[in-house]
Amino acid sequence: MTGPGGLYVYAVVRGAPADPGTGIDDAPLRVVTVDGLSAVVHHHDDGPLTGSDDDVRRRVVEHSDAVDRLWQGGSTLLPMTFNVIVAGTEDESAQSRLESWLTRHAEELLARLDRVDGRVELRVEIGLDQQEAARGDPDAEAVRAELEARPPGVQRLLRKRLDRIERDVAGALADDLYQGYRRRLAGVSQELTENRGARAEPGVVPVLSFSLLVTREESGAVGQELAAIRDEQPAARIRYLGPWPPYSFADVPQ
Repeated sequence: MTGPGGLYVYAVVRGAPADPGTGIDDAPLRVVTVDGLSAVVHHHDDGPLTGSDDDVRRRVVEHSDAVDRLWQGGSTLLPMTFNVIVAGTEDESAQSRLESWLTRHAEELLARLDRVDGRVELRVEIGLDQQEAARGDPDAEAVRAELEARPPGVQRLLRKRLDRIERDVAGALADDLYQGYRRRLAGVSQELTENRGARAEPGVVPVLSFSLLVTREESGAVGQELAAIRDEQPAARIRYLGPWPPYSFADVPQ
């Protein structure tokens, strides 16, 4: 949205932080508060933030830093994604529109704040090293043995064939493991949601990528479960990131 007197929104917060600090491009932050709910904002008259790739990346980091600082300071919050802007109109200021939105959705926002209170987001990605997953597979082992006796041109073709076999074997194993691993992660978290856009590194076939909502105390249980999976499955490659503010669990109403 664009228009006069706009507000760039970082998060919805329970209460009113006394010193929200600065945000993107060192813009001073302030709070718009209605009945115990606040939106942390900076004044923004223009449209969506754009620029070079480096500028956009820097501003995304500055947005995240502002949210993280509020969160680390003890605020229970629902983070907004990058470039959420409330515009003013000829008939109504941006602040008035934002206050109306907070009032209209107060019950739902407070319920969601209750849901994430005292909780953190962890990201878990599990994949399979395709070479390790296919170790002992008769078709893969036959191609590996043939590679040693072939000239370079043939070896290139055989490596492509081996790669395809390994990926097929690892993919079938990933399908078999998915439901069991999902259940195990659900058992050590309050909620979980799938990260469908996740990409595995070369040579790794993805099994799953989830964001988990947990209490800080439960983070240790997640780490223990992942350690057990790594011990059980030699091909497992695990990434464990966080803790973060609960971006994946904000579900802020439009």
